[in-house]
Amino acid sequence: MHENEARRGRARYTLTDTERGHAWGTCAEVEGLFGETGRETYELFGWTPEGPGEPEGPGEPEGPGVRGWIGREVWFVPEDGAFDAWLLEDAESLGPHPGADGLVLTGLDGRPGPPEDHHGPVLLHDGRRRLGSCRGFARALPPRRPDPPIVLRGLAPGEELRRALETATRSTLDLGEAALEVRDDRGEPFAELLLWATVSGWRPSAPGADLIDLELEGKLSEPVPESARPLWERWLAGVPRTTGTWAGLDTRQRWAWLDHVLRRPRPHADIARPPGHAYELDGRHVTDVPGLYLALGEAVNGPGGYLGANLHALADCLGGGFGCSGPETLLWRDSAVAREHLSHALTPDGRPYDLFACVLDVLAERRMRVTLA
Repeated sequence: MHENEARRGRARYTLTDTERGHAWGTCAEVEGLFGETGRETYELFGWTPEGPGEPEGPGEPEGPGVRGWIGREVWFVPEDGAFDAWLLEDAESLGPHPGADGLVLTGLDGRPGPPEDHHGPVLLHDGRRRLGSCRGFARALPPRRPDPPIVLRGLAPGEELRRALETATRSTLDLGEAALEVRDDRGEPFAELLLWATVSGWRPSAPGADLIDLELEGKLSEPVPESARPLWERWLAGVPRTTGTWAGLDTRQRWAWLDHVLRRPRPHADIARPPGHAYELDGRHVTDVPGLYLALGEAVNGPGGYLGANLHALADCLGGGFGCSGPETLLWRDSAVAREHLSHALTPDGRPYDLFACVLDVLAERRMRVTLA
């Protein structure tokens, strides 16, 4: 990622030794943060789409047969019960297999799943609608590409790193587990990315004689998806100052926004308001699942606020430590939007349920009195 050094100084990124706590160095620019490693590819044989359906949220495809992103969660449910419902995350369709009646999907395996191939009818759904069915599937093995290096450009090395580079042995160039700490334009903690780092090369850097470009082998424990790059660029300017900044995003980018809200440091998360506090939720844009949790988070904790990313996390947050201490009240404006878009959901094994009603139940159980408007 290239950033404007003049705008933010030379300490946007800090590489830290997680065991001993010292900083290996600081820099203004890092390449290789974004990637799509770990994706698997599956061919679905005899693919029959369920129907055109309706998009879950803004910018989402209108049917499961199109190319492109299908959903945050796609569940495989075998009709014969050969395995439990299995999750493929961040699923994309590459379209029909050439010369066959199949569909090719890529995504991240969400948990230990079925065998690499299965012969038998399988239903697919995205948690809201049935996408279609196939008579079996098999995992394909696309060519493996080596992970690109992570390059810290214009790095001001710390004393420990200088000594390691002067020795330059296999053991000293193995930095072990490291954390890449990221700060936004206001100097506030933005993200912390873990990696097991080995120095593979270094050279003088153009910005100054005391700076180096440091190349690291090793991948991030959780690579930042390429689809999240625009969200990072926006958030690096600082936490949003107004609520609903995410409203114009499509569903995939709303999930990326929620992922960042979930992971970003919250130094004052344990501060709770006195019981009886009144909150107000702007429900105009609650047209999908991430929009629901983004709106709830901002209603309680302001712009960029977090209050869970699923029902269990919502209940935990309402139990204390995330701005709520109960009993409290919530005025949910334009609640009909959420009722329309979230009342028809599917469990992992394909059974229908009402997500909107479940959210209201969780709020009531945690002593949040809700008025629907």
